[in-house]
Amino acid sequence: MKLSSSAPITLDVTEGVAKVTLNRPPLNILTIAMIRRLAEALDTVAQLTQLKAVVLAATGKAFCAGVDVADHTPDRTEPMIREFCALFTRLRTLPVPTIAVVQGAALGGGTELAVACDLVLAATSARFGQPEIKLGVFPPVAAALFPHLIGYQQAARLLFSGETITAGEAAQLGLVTYTAIDDELKTALERQLTQFRGMSAAALRMTKRALLYGADLGVTRALPRIEDLYLQDLMATADAREGVLAFIEKRQPLWSDK
Repeated sequence: MKLSSSAPITLDVTEGVAKVTLNRPPLNILTIAMIRRLAEALDTVAQLTQLKAVVLAATGKAFCAGVDVADHTPDRTEPMIREFCALFTRLRTLPVPTIAVVQGAALGGGTELAVACDLVLAATSARFGQPEIKLGVFPPVAAALFPHLIGYQQAARLLFSGETITAGEAAQLGLVTYTAIDDELKTALERQLTQFRGMSAAALRMTKRALLYGADLGVTRALPRIEDLYLQDLMATADAREGVLAFIEKRQPLWSDK
């Protein structure tokens, strides 16, 4: 499955992995139209139940330099904010593991899109930041998510200052999962995708649901729901039975992804 390579958002599905690409180089600045196209691509991806992973990537020298300032004017702000926040929720709750691959600048909405993913793979050249305060506004998604990801004080530091940080510092804080030198970014991505392709799609999807319960509800409220998910949904899958049987029989599992 492919969408036109000339579109501002492209989609390619190959060997159990969907690659959604921001394709408005050099900076991939998001317009309201692009936000809508990206939401449509994610809705398409969400229906593909045998995917092992979704990659969010970008062409050009930067991952994404944020939302177009022209869409911050009074007549456009409401649809932009509401649709971007809905896009973040779509991406974060996508029922399959997601990986953001970041090169160059990821600023404002670009950082928010990246950290909406389950994993963030960043080139050492990557830079992250929320410069909205310098325009007299604040980033709604970062304000909601950053305190949970990196703690209140570090979130406050980044949002109050608008400063840009390196990929290395972002990794130390917990905004980035792992880094790779620029020339090895593709190799590092393929290493991670090879790992995902060796897993059961059904188990990956169940694990994603369990993680979201834990992240959103806290331990006490999440655990009963995760317990039910494990006993009622996970154990009803063919792959859960196959995984246990393969271990007992000392062989590699043959996943049906169901």
